[in-house]
Amino acid sequence: MLNLFLLTVAGLVAQVLAAPNERRQIVNNTIITDINTISQYWGQISPYTDNADSYFGVQDVGLPNGCQIEQVHSLQRHAQRFPTSEYDDGVNDENFAAKVFNFTSTHSTSLFTGPLTFLNTYRYQMGESLLTNIGAATEFQAGTTFWNRYGRTLYNASAGQVVYNGSYANGTARPKPVLRTTSQSRIENSEISWALGFFGPSFYPTPMPNLTNFANGSLFDVVIIPEGGTENNTLASYDSCFEDDLQSADLGDQDLIHQYVPLYIGAATQRMQQYAPAGFTFTVNDTYAMQSICAYETAYIGMSDFCGLFTEAEWQGFEQTLDIEYYYDYSFGSPTGRAQGLGYQQELLARLTNQYITSSNSSVNSSITNNAAQFPLGRPFYADFTHDDIIVSTLTSMSVDYFREHPSLTQYPPDPNRHFILSHLTPFGSRLITEVIGCNSANPAAIHNKRTEYYPTQYGYNPANATNKFIRMRLNNGIVPLNTIRTGECLGRTDGLCSLPNFLKSQYEAEQLANYQFACFANYTIVNPYNGNDYDGTISNTTGGITVHPGQITAQYLESL
Repeated sequence: MLNLFLLTVAGLVAQVLAAPNERRQIVNNTIITDINTISQYWGQISPYTDNADSYFGVQDVGLPNGCQIEQVHSLQRHAQRFPTSEYDDGVNDENFAAKVFNFTSTHSTSLFTGPLTFLNTYRYQMGESLLTNIGAATEFQAGTTFWNRYGRTLYNASAGQVVYNGSYANGTARPKPVLRTTSQSRIENSEISWALGFFGPSFYPTPMPNLTNFANGSLFDVVIIPEGGTENNTLASYDSCFEDDLQSADLGDQDLIHQYVPLYIGAATQRMQQYAPAGFTFTVNDTYAMQSICAYETAYIGMSDFCGLFTEAEWQGFEQTLDIEYYYDYSFGSPTGRAQGLGYQQELLARLTNQYITSSNSSVNSSITNNAAQFPLGRPFYADFTHDDIIVSTLTSMSVDYFREHPSLTQYPPDPNRHFILSHLTPFGSRLITEVIGCNSANPAAIHNKRTEYYPTQYGYNPANATNKFIRMRLNNGIVPLNTIRTGECLGRTDGLCSLPNFLKSQYEAEQLANYQFACFANYTIVNPYNGNDYDGTISNTTGGITVHPGQITAQYLESL
């Protein structure tokens, strides 16, 4: 008998022809099993893939003649991990797995059938929150990629040089790079694996099996910023933004679990039910967990029997839930979206202007940013290891309005060409790169096509006359459209470059919008929190739909909860 799991002709694909950077819209009732297609739709738990240089709409992607990248700032996310302890993430997954196990353990003759036969003997094997071995490999690759794309030209590598060299050509030691990480296990382990890729002890011409140079700390220094309490930490800024712990961090989660999951996954839930034994009832949360487990098991062991159970449209719906979660938890849809990105934004501006930060009005820990040992200035590159939400909040705080387009709470299948798609913004191992570019002209001609920079002076760059400085940013290789920064200082170019003075001006204006003290510490209640409101990433006592109460939210209050 024809497998009922594969629904028929009524479900032909409706495809919208798209430009190279666009996706097709799927209205499709056919199950897909191609993991390369499926894994595109896993939002922030997708495997890392470079965006095309022009993915975000910047069409002239080459580096202009007479220009070269002189400094690079990398905000690097950890890579593949186990599910977290959030109720709509790991807890929901674990609850479904326990439900299946409890049923099969007590109903030996009541069996799942068809494509769900594997559930009869299924056991949930995952841990919680920690980096996986596949995640370590992703970070190692990120480190090697950073060397290839930036380290070679920043350090004027010699022919055949595949690894950072801690010495100048005359044999004297370079100042050691400083890598920063939070104290959370998956962030620290991501930094370790990235460092193995960039500093390359496994690439040395003379092998060093005991990793002596790597293990004794002679190549680089590490600053570990505590995470998990109420301390200031720009790489985990929710710790010190107390209001985020009360309301803001849950807006998107509630939207996804109560609004969008029931909207898109009902047909899949009914489909699963026909293969369930009597007495076992699938809920929409169960079916959603099956999609989530597929993604996480692939991030752990590289495969999962849950992956071949859904249509492409249902996978697009799954991704939309995650877009909703992050937009309303950490981006323009969150009252604390800007506040959570403000700290890293301020640190970036300080480094760009060679200034220490000696006092803090945000998540900056000024005991770390006020000294050369932990916050060195004028270095060729900076690498900070963080979480996906910090990248999202940084773009929000910077007022890059390209990403302000909110995901719909009601459209299914979702618009494939929307701007806020997490698999392109913050997949596992994502990175937000800020390039400082020196040019010999104040208005260099844009270059349409990408070209490889084999050595620093290849296209007419001379550091002696490259006095005009520009900023270009990349998100997972895609050039960020800085011309969409709200205040307009970066308008006028087609290649994503913004002059350093104009960029700084735009950011000094943007950082004022966070309203950090009120957003993070005022005692307010959101009257209708799950209405898909765009707060522009901030809130004040004049914002509609809130009730402001006397007093402030304190660390002691949080600890008492």
